[in-house]
Parts: sequence; C-alpha cells; structure tokens
Amino acid sequence: MKTFEELQEAVLEWADDRDLLEANPNRQFLKVVEELGELASAMAKNERENEIDAMGDLFVTLIILSRQINLNPVKCLEVAYNMIADRKGKTVDGVFIKDE
Repeated sequence: MKTFEELQEAVLEWADDRDLLEANPNRQFLKVVEELGELASAMAKNERENEIDAMGDLFVTLIILSRQINLNPVKCLEVAYNMIADRKGKTVDGVFIKDE
C-alpha cells in the first residue's frame, strides 16, 4: 500500500498532466463541494462502494486545491490535529461538543 505522501505526489502528477494545477482554484473548490455532496448522498443511501469512491475523489480534489492555493495538506492536517489533540468535551448524538 502506498503512503499518503506517495499518493499525493501521484495525484499532483496526474493533475499537472491535465493542466489542473494552474487552473482557477474557485472552480476546483466547486469540485470539492460536488464530491462532498456525492459522499453525503452515498452515506444517506448506505452505499459503501460509492462512499469509498466519493471519499477518494474528495481527497483528490482537496489535494489539487491545496496545491493551487499553495498549502501542504499534510501540514494543514498537522495544524488541525495539534489544535484538537488536547481538546476536552463529550459526544452527543454522534457529534463532539467541545468544552468551553
């Protein structure tokens, strides 16, 4: 199995071959939202294979968008994780509610 970084590089090469890295990031953001909608639909219908496909497509679109706006997705994830790592709270009906 490839690492996230290896897959990220493969996605970026694929996107570069199709001139997506220089494209309008606002258009790419619309693709992110489209894929998010497909994931929501698959989850609502409990369609596991479509969930997997949509989640993968969501990662692809986010990786491309990240490059377009000069962000490193791994660094972004690290920053987000560091913010939540010590967060306290509780889960209510499947939603984490952080303590104030």
